[in-house]
Amino acid sequence: MTAAFKHKTDAEYEEVELWRSPDMSVLSAGRRAPPVMPPELFGSAWDLLRDLAEGAGAPVEYVAVSYLAVAASLIGGKRRARPYSTSNWAEPCILWTAVVGDPSSNKSPAIDAATGPLRDIETDLARNYADRVAAWEADAERAGVEKSAWKEAVKNAVKDGVGTPPLPSGAVEPEKPQRRRLSVMDATPESLGTILSGNREGTLHLRDELAGWLTSFDRYAPGGRQFWLEAYGGRRLIIDRQKNEGRPLIVPYNGVCVLGGIQPDRLSSALLDGDDDGLVARFLWAWPEPVPYHRPRAIADERALDGIYRRLDGLQWGVDADGRDTHITLPLDEAAATLFETWMTANREGLADAGSLYKGFCGKLPGTVLRLSLIAELAGWAARGGEEPRSISVHTVAAAAAFVDDYAKPSALRVFGDAALPPVERHAATLARYIIKNRIEKFNARALRRQSQLPGMRDAEPFNRAVEFLVEAEWLRSVATRAGPNVGRKSSDYIVNPAVHGAGDEPLA
Repeated sequence: MTAAFKHKTDAEYEEVELWRSPDMSVLSAGRRAPPVMPPELFGSAWDLLRDLAEGAGAPVEYVAVSYLAVAASLIGGKRRARPYSTSNWAEPCILWTAVVGDPSSNKSPAIDAATGPLRDIETDLARNYADRVAAWEADAERAGVEKSAWKEAVKNAVKDGVGTPPLPSGAVEPEKPQRRRLSVMDATPESLGTILSGNREGTLHLRDELAGWLTSFDRYAPGGRQFWLEAYGGRRLIIDRQKNEGRPLIVPYNGVCVLGGIQPDRLSSALLDGDDDGLVARFLWAWPEPVPYHRPRAIADERALDGIYRRLDGLQWGVDADGRDTHITLPLDEAAATLFETWMTANREGLADAGSLYKGFCGKLPGTVLRLSLIAELAGWAARGGEEPRSISVHTVAAAAAFVDDYAKPSALRVFGDAALPPVERHAATLARYIIKNRIEKFNARALRRQSQLPGMRDAEPFNRAVEFLVEAEWLRSVATRAGPNVGRKSSDYIVNPAVHGAGDEPLA
């Protein structure tokens, strides 16, 4: 080991005192290791999901949570889960899921693998929609004729001094049927209200990049964030709009499932932006390590996935006392209700000192366990066939609770831990990863800031504070010089500890 490290500049060698070991924990930025997803919740579909993930070159966790969101959206408003026969509490089948990873982690191919069959199902539904529109046009034309005849009858009644004839029911133009929308992308709250008014089952909101969505709720009109908070509850919604000629827009089931991806470096701005109103606490997160690419072992049976989705989409509505369509409630069986009660008590323990994001997340988990149980029970039936279940078993509730405890909670801590870090630590971690990825050995701070456009550090102050943090962590050292003999500002040049890249002299302990 030498007493000094020689760094070659453009004109000379500059002697720098020996480096100490860099603090490599900077890279983790407080992040927890990713948990292992338990497969029990997915039943026989797990092998299919694993094959789909291999074909996409992505972690199975990405495909699995995407599958849950799609299944929830297809069940939609037709089913709910009730924990106890002595309670009016019933959870709708709505799920929000997010996959976290760098651009190279194949988030989008994984989401595409899980959502692909929706396109074929929508194509088949479009044929039926064309027939419905043709029937509507005929009814609308007849209504126009009947209304014209009624107007003529009113004129005659006025002339003859007799009472005004009532408007025949056939003279009222029927509402134009809405096309079934299994998924939407980049929809505003107003447009979603229109879509949901004709899609009582609900729909799936797909976002390739969730960060932009999470920070743009009030871009088009105030109340956008509130709309999404309500869209997680699946309640009836009435929207008053002037352009509807005073007629309110009625949404029987304001239920939207959400599925999308987000990059780790965008987590902090997306999760901490806006009020702490529990919106981000509604998500289930999947943030696994990237998987090395290898040739898939087999072609995934996409027909099996298509069959599961079609069976869920084909679930029938219940009928209320007035003959109108309504949801069917699946209760937990007695053993499942007892298990759920025990889990509810355990879920509340140890939250007094938890951070606000994680505490809000855990507060939503009882409803999440019920929703996951409902999805798993029906998706399992859709995969195996047979008679539709009329209750939710203790085995399914146990799998949902284990999924939440062993995967959803650790994943949330991994996500929220990164978002809740002080900005300087978060930015230092981002800069450190950029240095590693691009194998940077020397840089000018001003030039690197402009070139890299790192999130949150486009202004000089946060970038310079991140640099200072890495200097203290023995990642960087200033080699500032002045150009020429005149007094002036030194250059903002830095060299990188060679141990960061696993090269150079052995560092001091």
